[in-house]
Amino acid sequence: MDILVVFRPRYTTFSAEKTAPIPGAVERRTMSARPTTIENAVLLSLGGLCYGALFFTWFSLPAYLAPVMDALGLSGVQAGLLAGAIPLMYIPLGLASGLLIDRIGARLGIGIGITLTAIGQVGRAFAPDFPTMLALTLLMGVGATGITFGLPKLAAELYPSRLVGRAASVYLIVAYAGSAAAFSIGRPFIGPILGGWRPLFFASGLVTLGVAVLWAILAWYVPPGRHTTDGDGAFTLTSLSTDIRAVIGHRDLQLLIVLGTMYLFVLHGVQSWLVTVLEVRGIDPGIAGSVTALLVVGQTIGVLAVPAFTERFGRTRASLTGCGILGAIGVLGLLTTPSFVLLLAIPVLLIGFGMGGLAPLIRSVPVALDGIGPSLTGTAVGIIFAIGEIGGFLGPVLIGTLRDLTGSFTPGIVLCAIAALVAALAGVAISDPNSTG
Repeated sequence: MDILVVFRPRYTTFSAEKTAPIPGAVERRTMSARPTTIENAVLLSLGGLCYGALFFTWFSLPAYLAPVMDALGLSGVQAGLLAGAIPLMYIPLGLASGLLIDRIGARLGIGIGITLTAIGQVGRAFAPDFPTMLALTLLMGVGATGITFGLPKLAAELYPSRLVGRAASVYLIVAYAGSAAAFSIGRPFIGPILGGWRPLFFASGLVTLGVAVLWAILAWYVPPGRHTTDGDGAFTLTSLSTDIRAVIGHRDLQLLIVLGTMYLFVLHGVQSWLVTVLEVRGIDPGIAGSVTALLVVGQTIGVLAVPAFTERFGRTRASLTGCGILGAIGVLGLLTTPSFVLLLAIPVLLIGFGMGGLAPLIRSVPVALDGIGPSLTGTAVGIIFAIGEIGGFLGPVLIGTLRDLTGSFTPGIVLCAIAALVAALAGVAISDPNSTG
């Protein structure tokens, strides 16, 4: 028993009983100590790096979608399935993953997630056909749920509820940087230097595995946050069903599910196909990748500005509604074909700002809701994404399918605009949990 205690993770809560120091060992803080502000920031930032690695590996496929289609002989439907495979895994696993993370903890959930992501990306480098590529991408989707639902739980552990939105901005910015790098650096520079998409997938998978090792070390070292809640963490049918009923029956959570579904439909649909849409119009692949990367620039601005506005004025409803409207305007702007291609940067930035503003709110609003709070954050976010990723899956698939049926991307783009407007309407109906009146 004494041996087990020595090697238990640092963030496990111990009793106050003191034990004799090990001779020659460097004395650490007691297990009941709280993390410092710096430790909180470093752990959250490394969690963001895990998210960034996930997004780089995730969107390295959309960035190289046209070459992968040629190499594997894929149809538009098959390419859409690959682009939507990671969001697809959120549908059956989102609820289970959220419930699991509320019980095993955010740190272990994130660690498992980043490891599975690395394994899947390395495997994709050697995929010979569509079924193999699909299976490995689905494996990455399993890992993605651990990271996506673990980070809001981690933020709720480390920071008070009023700061969770800003904390979400930190890891979301790093995530956006990962997806931007896939389009702006991975496709035009790193891939060609390494020799194509397969070497890029392999190298990025190894780097992601290194990030997983760093996470394991730091997650063990930093003790639990001040805001950890001691809810019913039992793996019993009663405990699980109670949590699910509390979340599903909440009116504002129901609206967040609708909003999240539309948000993910637009985000994954546009981000998965935008490079290909531009290439079909005759735009150089490098320029197409750079324009698509501006989507992430807009997301970064939105993820910084919108939570700050919401926290300052307590206007959750206005923030959600405005982001949906801006997203719809931006999507409709993609239907234009300006003589100067860089003018497409304007609608792309609008889409990015709108979707970027929604992202931290979807993750932070549940923490501030009565009846949800930090103890059920993992479950709440898990349910939002479990149902919402139906939209995340259908976005890329419907755009690809409609393109096969009509020979045009216009119907899919119009669907994305409609989805953004539905998100705005859901924002109108939601309450302001932190309204200042």
